[in-house]
Amino acid sequence: MAEEKIITGVIPQFACQGALRECAVFGSGHINDTYRLTFDDGGLQRRYILQRMNRTVFTKPAELMENVSGVTAWLRRKIQQNGGDPERETLNLVPTRGGSSYYTDPEGEYWRVYLFIEGASCFDQVQSDDDFYQSAVAFGHFQRLLADYPAQTLHETIARFHDTPDRFRRLREAAEADVCGRAALVGPELSFAMEREGLAHALAGLLENGELPLRVTHNDTKLNNILIDDATGRAVCVIDLDTVMPGLSAYDFGDSIRFGASTGAEDERDLSKVSFDLHLYEVYVRGFVEGCAGALTERELDVLPLGAVLMTFECGIRFLTDYLEGDHYFKIHRPEHNLDRARTQFKLVRDMEAKQNEMRAIIEKYRRG
Repeated sequence: MAEEKIITGVIPQFACQGALRECAVFGSGHINDTYRLTFDDGGLQRRYILQRMNRTVFTKPAELMENVSGVTAWLRRKIQQNGGDPERETLNLVPTRGGSSYYTDPEGEYWRVYLFIEGASCFDQVQSDDDFYQSAVAFGHFQRLLADYPAQTLHETIARFHDTPDRFRRLREAAEADVCGRAALVGPELSFAMEREGLAHALAGLLENGELPLRVTHNDTKLNNILIDDATGRAVCVIDLDTVMPGLSAYDFGDSIRFGASTGAEDERDLSKVSFDLHLYEVYVRGFVEGCAGALTERELDVLPLGAVLMTFECGIRFLTDYLEGDHYFKIHRPEHNLDRARTQFKLVRDMEAKQNEMRAIIEKYRRG
């Protein structure tokens, strides 16, 4: 949408304070369209974040906003009870002038506004151990604050997102259909995956039999979804709540480890550069357990290493499935890009499997304080 239409048609729908002075494209996100708004309120500068939600990725934006509204209101209450600053430690939605959490324009596009959190930044890459530690504390604290939230009331914003058995089924079907004639090119990768069918069902089975509780999960636990205080270097707020859904704590933990404790890039072609870094794993475990502050059950702590293996495996089979089906989901920059990605994930899985004893020992070290 043209900037003029945003300024005249969208922004006035929200209860922002003051007179609009600037509307500028903001951030590096690839899903939603994001703008920073600057208002002059009697000489006081007020800033906001305006977003147009991506209806292609999130097909039920009203349900998504029901999740975001419920979770942010809950977080705000908890932060206030703990003596924190709810203006900085959680996202705060600005309602429309009609009292809704979002606005639907005449073209059917969905818009929302948050308060802008001042004095904090997000980073796309881990620059130090402390960055990784701070992200772990933040996502652990997120688990603690939402530990008693009724997770079953949340909508699935992306259906079956971490349903690993279903991901495995789709890989098998893609290999059998072989619509691109690529199955013969990935024999070792398919064999690796098929040998681990039991792994695909491991956490789902524990949830089904009641050994693990259903939790509120973020489902995109990367460093750039944490705001870091510019002055102190400490994590301030978890952002990007679009994928908040019911799930398992091991999902969020495992995805962080998959991405953050690898020695190589996700699409590294030289697999000798790819391994699982136990030091970075320990950095994250220390922060995550500290942030959770006793909110997880003993069984949940037991399965955190399994979560790391499973989330890495799931990502690998998703890349491999997309390669077999013609690369229609993940963006690629070379013909075998998704295959390269699958290979890095499987290399990490193999390395994690070999280091399970050390991974469990690190959990034991920090669970006992």
